[in-house]
Amino acid sequence: MASQPHHPHDHSYKLLFSHPEMVRDLLTGFVKEAWVKRLDFSTLEKVSGSYITEDLRDREDDVIWRVRWGDDWLYVYLLLEFQSSVDRFMAVRVMTYLGLLYQDLIRQEAFTPNGKLPPVLPIVLYNGEKRWTAAQNVADLVEQVPGGLERYRPDLAYLLLDEGAVISDPEWSDHMRNVAAALFRLEHNRDEQDMLEVLGTLVEWLKAPEQTGLRRAFVVWIRRVLLPNRAPGMELPEFNELQDLHEVHDMLAERIKQWPERWEEKGRQEGRQEGRQEGRQEGEQRGIEKTARNLIKLGVLSDEQIAEATGLTVADVEGLREEDTQ
Repeated sequence: MASQPHHPHDHSYKLLFSHPEMVRDLLTGFVKEAWVKRLDFSTLEKVSGSYITEDLRDREDDVIWRVRWGDDWLYVYLLLEFQSSVDRFMAVRVMTYLGLLYQDLIRQEAFTPNGKLPPVLPIVLYNGEKRWTAAQNVADLVEQVPGGLERYRPDLAYLLLDEGAVISDPEWSDHMRNVAAALFRLEHNRDEQDMLEVLGTLVEWLKAPEQTGLRRAFVVWIRRVLLPNRAPGMELPEFNELQDLHEVHDMLAERIKQWPERWEEKGRQEGRQEGRQEGRQEGEQRGIEKTARNLIKLGVLSDEQIAEATGLTVADVEGLREEDTQ
């Protein structure tokens, strides 16, 4: 099965979800199932995510964690999807990737005390503009055949977290103390003030020395994803020198004040350019009409011949002829 091309910003998302706080908050905030309460998040441990398929393509950008669930390990397979269109066959991809993961666990003899394979939670994190419509279970993609064959149809579901749908839910709260929720809100911010408010909240939440890595991961993501999408073409030359989240917040608080002025000036420049273009077009049109009028005055060519010579329609030529006779 062919590997999907990676989005150029995948690595900055991967960097964010390489921190246990992000994975913990993703599970506690958005997986509304009783078993999550039994997880020991102090045992969260990142696992290598490079599983080579038969065609020698890999999934190095997927993020895999394991966490203690009672006496056993539970694996969380996080597929980060940043495509503009919904992948109709995502459930098949998930089934393939989980098969590769289980093969690797078998090679490692990473079994439960009962000798079985550990459970895996596959999560598809999607941040596209359109709502996700693809099947969330591979069984829904396979034709049902009566007479007993349906028993062999694969049955594997994944958990979908569609960011746009999450923050549009009536139960969504802007005040949820959750770093994964803050990421969703930043990606779908209502305006510049909303963006600054979320950044200020993150600065407060992530001020501990041991959270330096996560703060810098947010800085990388803001530089590579958030700002290019929010303010394309906006030059922030000193931004690359900023290392911490509070510096980014302070700089943006000052710079955002200038954004409306910059956009207004850009609009004026584009308006002037469009005006010049329209002027040229109007001049060309007047020149064509003058040529047509001269041909009409000669009284030699028919309206059809004048139209063919000038590129005007016959109706346009007839209109000019009527104007000249008034």
